[in-house]
Amino acid sequence: MELCGTAASSVRAVFMVLQLGLTHIMAHQQQIGVEGKEVILNCKRHDKDVIWKYKYDAVSPATIIQLSTGKVFKGRTPMSDRSEINQNSKHLKVSNLRISDAGTYICECGSDSNSISLHVVKLTISSNGHFLPDDDLELTLMHNSHNPQPRFSITLFNSHNSIVTPDILQNEAPQKYVLKLKQLKTTDSGTWMCNMHSDSPSISQNISFNVKVLGFENTHLERMYAAADSTVTLSWHLNFQKIGWKKFFTGQLNWTQSKAVTLLDFNATADGQLRETKKSSQTLFEIPEMQRDSTVKVKLPKIQLRHSGEYTCQLLYNRRYIQSKTELVVMQVSANPPGPLPKGAEMTLLCRVSSSIPSNIHLLWERVNGTQTDIKKSKQSETEVEVKVTAAGMWNCHLMEDNNMKLSLNYTVEEAPVWISYTVIGVIIGAGVLMFVLVCLGIMFGMSWQRRRQRAKRMARARQHLLEKKTCQCQHRMNK
Repeated sequence: MELCGTAASSVRAVFMVLQLGLTHIMAHQQQIGVEGKEVILNCKRHDKDVIWKYKYDAVSPATIIQLSTGKVFKGRTPMSDRSEINQNSKHLKVSNLRISDAGTYICECGSDSNSISLHVVKLTISSNGHFLPDDDLELTLMHNSHNPQPRFSITLFNSHNSIVTPDILQNEAPQKYVLKLKQLKTTDSGTWMCNMHSDSPSISQNISFNVKVLGFENTHLERMYAAADSTVTLSWHLNFQKIGWKKFFTGQLNWTQSKAVTLLDFNATADGQLRETKKSSQTLFEIPEMQRDSTVKVKLPKIQLRHSGEYTCQLLYNRRYIQSKTELVVMQVSANPPGPLPKGAEMTLLCRVSSSIPSNIHLLWERVNGTQTDIKKSKQSETEVEVKVTAAGMWNCHLMEDNNMKLSLNYTVEEAPVWISYTVIGVIIGAGVLMFVLVCLGIMFGMSWQRRRQRAKRMARARQHLLEKKTCQCQHRMNK
């Protein structure tokens, strides 16, 4: 019986030890805070009187804040002035965390207590989270906690909640981690997430941060085709309002044909609005007033070939710039001679573009309801194509990119009325007769002028002869 009692007592003792150990393990929590932000530490007891203490390594615990009989007393720890206690839940809030705030936080309620190991991470983002396209994002994580130091595995999620794999520049675990992600895009703007995970002790914490990539909705070179005499508005949509960009930057809108011309200077104000600072006096263009939709525009009324060229919107931030280009190609059709086509006459239709075109683009004249013989295609990289027309009808000039039609202009050849044809014939005959008469008059005038010239020459010779004869007679008389 004594053996059984001793065994039972031993089992109860072991059970109590395990229970106390489990209670201690459950009472000790792990939590991560981020420098500059706030953290809330939970107290397991809700008694009236609570004392929060701070302990780092072997240093004796020091009072942070105390709630006693409804009154709050603050201690002399570094975080005391930044700490508040919730009188209902007894939770502790520490604001504006510092990396040196890491350590053990103890909530004491009478003889009961629970402790929390607070690990503080200092998250540093290159360029303060503000980038231009193709910039590299560098992320530095400095970690501080009491022993044992956890070793974290870090997983990075972009703004689309997709896992990205950065380059690891430095891994001085457990104190410092440096990650680098190359060539950001404007679509990377948004809230990113950094997950820090440790198996021993068991910690998993998400830390969010913002990435803002200033740019355009379209950054690639865009080629735009427009018909002569049409009205075109070119626009560039900026993303700075969408991503909450508050940094100052400047911008320019340039037009380049034979030389570069600045059409507009602008900047972004602190409240996220565009403001025009200088506008060109070029009468070829209309620059609309800046709107609140983050768009830069230029309007070209009744465009002509001279409006063609390269239009570039450029943004400058932190001594670096990005730009978005739009190449405007103007297409025009004309006839020589213009006007109705007389019967039996010939007209030349000309289709041309204002600038050189890539090899996969060509011009094509095509007669509506015509045959294969009524098709004329430009040669590779030719900027114009012409076709000879001897009959009335409608012709279309297509601008083709590979097998896709980008622009089409039509020209209707009208047949001249019969009386116009007779008039034209009469004019031609009359012009021929007039030309014949003029030629005859010219010949007669030339012959008459030739005769007068010969007569003048004979008279001049006769006068010379008489003068010589008279001189000889005078000399003869003097000799006598």
